[in-house]
Amino acid sequence: MISSVLPTYARAAMTPVRGEGVHVYAADGRRFLDFGAGIAVNALGHAHPHLVAALTEQAQKLWHVSNLYPIEGQQRMADRLTAATFADTVFFCNSGAESIEAAIKMARRYHYVSGAPERYRIVTFEGAFHGRTLATIAAGGQPKYLEGFGPKVQGFDQVPFGDHDAVKAAVGPETAAILIEPIQGEGGIRPVPDTCLRGLRELCDEHGILLIFDEVQSGVGRTGRFFAHEHAGVTPDIMGIAKGIGGGFPLGACLATAEAAKGMTAGTHGTTFGGNPLAMAVGNAVLDVVLADGFLDRVNDTANFMAQQLQALRDAHPALVAEIRGRGLMRGVRLSGAVTNGEVVGKLLDAGVMTVGAGDNVVRLLPPLIVEKDEIRAALQAFDTVLTDIGGAAAAPERGTA
Repeated sequence: MISSVLPTYARAAMTPVRGEGVHVYAADGRRFLDFGAGIAVNALGHAHPHLVAALTEQAQKLWHVSNLYPIEGQQRMADRLTAATFADTVFFCNSGAESIEAAIKMARRYHYVSGAPERYRIVTFEGAFHGRTLATIAAGGQPKYLEGFGPKVQGFDQVPFGDHDAVKAAVGPETAAILIEPIQGEGGIRPVPDTCLRGLRELCDEHGILLIFDEVQSGVGRTGRFFAHEHAGVTPDIMGIAKGIGGGFPLGACLATAEAAKGMTAGTHGTTFGGNPLAMAVGNAVLDVVLADGFLDRVNDTANFMAQQLQALRDAHPALVAEIRGRGLMRGVRLSGAVTNGEVVGKLLDAGVMTVGAGDNVVRLLPPLIVEKDEIRAALQAFDTVLTDIGGAAAAPERGTA
């Protein structure tokens, strides 16, 4: 008999009922350190007072009217995002997948209105994850997400991660854009070297194609900058964001330059719920905190502490920890073949720490940006105990990817 909730997730045996800061409380009374943050969503933790106040105030005024009317908060949030980034314009939506769908359509439309409708193909990278819609699983190209869903949506040319020569070879007369995550999340917290991002920018400029960044997971302060690509000193033409920008409320956005967005006129694209008054109230509240003076400095300080603690973890367990990856508070622990990430994620949960699995046998650590050093120390002490107990054993399926 099938579950009344479609069983598309291997859910943990723990039911969260309340959250406060970096902690989550289960129905059975247990308390957990949340180092998954709802897969990098709860940027400011649980029940942040400023977000709660903003949502409560808006909920008493207006919930939804559709994008057929100007929506309170949209203009202000768009103005703030464009002032703080490369972008000139913003399309608000509900999720990361929807933001990347908008980016793909925008890139194709750009070339269509530029007199080159044959340019519709997009170069993507092995290990990428861009969402769960038909187009975004085709863009990601991972067989485990494509299997059984019929013909793959056409127009995506995937190349090996980190192979710049393969990227150059893949760019042809039908290429519209290059789509890349500055740090692969679900693919195993794999950062793209800054020099590679700069090389992709040069390649796009050379061929007159667009550069699209997927910062759904790496954006909004996660790496210690407002967006991860800022570390490389380059900007994209289009960027999809979500997760942290809503602080737990479903919110995504597609940011673009005026040139890249020139084909997106009235009637070419839309969304029913995207950017509604509730989402805008919370999104603006997130920006109030993340863009405040000193906030990202604090993120960098705690991130440096976490990096040191993770290196100590690796030094203590050289047979089990193969590599520490990532940037800021977006970290991955790649385990050796002696143990699976599924087993470690499960045992960490039993020990009171919520984490997330990822590809390449990686355990993702994505704590809220407000995490304190004592909380990092406690989580990694639990990690150390779990690895000590495991010794060299293995088994169990990978849990929880997105």
